[in-house]
Amino acid sequence: MTRFNTRTARPAVSSPVTTTGHTAPTYEGATGHLRDAKSELFLLAVSNLVSVDTFYEPGAARDDRYERLVRRLAIEDPDWTAALLAWLRTDGNMRTAALVGAAEFTAERLLRQAPGYSRQVIASVLRRADEPGELLGYWTSRYGRAIPKPVKRGIADAVQRLYSGKSLLKYDTASKGYRFGDVLNLVHASPDPDKPWQGELFRYALDRRHNADTAVPPASDRTLTAHRALMALPVGERRAVVTGPGGAERLAAAGITWEALAGWLQGPMDAAAWEAVIPSMGLMALARNLRNFDEAGVSDEVAARVAARFTDPEQVRASRMFPFRWWAAYKHAPSLRWAHALETALGHSLANVPALGGRTLILVDRSPSMFPGYGFSTPNRSDIPLAEQAAVFGAALAIRAAAPTLVEFGQTSTVMDVPWGGSVLKLVERFGQIGGTDIPSAVKAHFDRHDRVVIVTDEQTRAGWLPSNCYGYGGMRETQIDDLIPKSVPVYMWNMAGYKAGAMPSGSGNRHTMGGLSDAAFGLIPLLDAGRDAKWPWE
Repeated sequence: MTRFNTRTARPAVSSPVTTTGHTAPTYEGATGHLRDAKSELFLLAVSNLVSVDTFYEPGAARDDRYERLVRRLAIEDPDWTAALLAWLRTDGNMRTAALVGAAEFTAERLLRQAPGYSRQVIASVLRRADEPGELLGYWTSRYGRAIPKPVKRGIADAVQRLYSGKSLLKYDTASKGYRFGDVLNLVHASPDPDKPWQGELFRYALDRRHNADTAVPPASDRTLTAHRALMALPVGERRAVVTGPGGAERLAAAGITWEALAGWLQGPMDAAAWEAVIPSMGLMALARNLRNFDEAGVSDEVAARVAARFTDPEQVRASRMFPFRWWAAYKHAPSLRWAHALETALGHSLANVPALGGRTLILVDRSPSMFPGYGFSTPNRSDIPLAEQAAVFGAALAIRAAAPTLVEFGQTSTVMDVPWGGSVLKLVERFGQIGGTDIPSAVKAHFDRHDRVVIVTDEQTRAGWLPSNCYGYGGMRETQIDDLIPKSVPVYMWNMAGYKAGAMPSGSGNRHTMGGLSDAAFGLIPLLDAGRDAKWPWE
């Protein structure tokens, strides 16, 4: 009798998020599966917006868990932790978590007198010119004004890379506790030898910090001199710059951002003002201001140019915007003239979502813990809750799958119609809210010989129950995933919130957990389907 050479035989594969075999209850009382330290840190890091309460976990407790894990792994495996933090700030696009992680990584290594790594880790997470000051603000509020050498040197490395005339105008503002000049004073950064202009810029930043009224920008910096000229114009003449020929070019050359333009004009942001500054705005700023454009009456011609940027795959990729940001732009835009471009941009941002063959069951969690309210927010400062983020990813996977069964679930569940080649944005609009989190019941109701199962959730499920005849008497026992889905069928659990206990074992045996707010994790599904091991995203 054939035991192993069967149609369902699959090569054993592994994935990086791994459970230990130990258990603890989920927040809704089911048996939860604990992960090793690296896996727990990864899932928490990709969903943690520092100091933000979640439905089940206060922000302070969440931050403490994150810091303890970083500090532990800074000693146990500094190479892995350094790579995680660098990836987190770049492809992971989690700015604050990366910055806090780098500071705590360094603090622990200094405490243990462990040499190496710290300077490089600090420099690796500083990617924007306001972040050296941000890191100093965190460090001094946590550890006092004494700045250790690795922190100084890592920040100085970043200063050489990031400080320019344009970045000074954008980020060196009076609202900051640590101005560019303060950072330079504290870390003693030298100009980059390959940037001969940087010495004058540094001197100007110091002078501007202490003598704002009399500081004169270096003549060699065209952005700073152009900005000074525009700022010297009488207020009554400034709107003529905006409406006159070459107004957009003059604003861009002087580093006038959309945030600063209204203050410079000392008047309303009408259509002419927006149309002058739109060419120099980044994609994120454009997506967030569509309502303002419509309310100001920006012309269709200019709107078409904005839409063309949204449909450019290179610009969308370069923006590193999370897919749900395009849903947010669509949700808040009052007119439909943006709809097609936003759908296209969302598609570009979901480039890693595979077109899965066979039959795929996709379960999307719509329980209260995935929504804001009940005294807590979700791990997201915007008004786009985890439930809507989950819906974006579930809808995108369903639209591209050959034979999807898309289900929204909570304590009950509903199958959703998936139009072939339809709109992800329109499909997301149809999701609702369902009380409770009951993964076992949703699986029992809808699994029917599917080739794979994808569950997008915070994993905090209630226990499901099955009849038990153990020990010679009837009763009930708690349901596990393996009771409901054959071990030969892969289950991919997409963790949206980074809680400690998960809903199933992970890392092997066709049971795999992924995490993060980008689409990158979906690229692992066809890899694991094909019998190939998955690695950490930076490997």
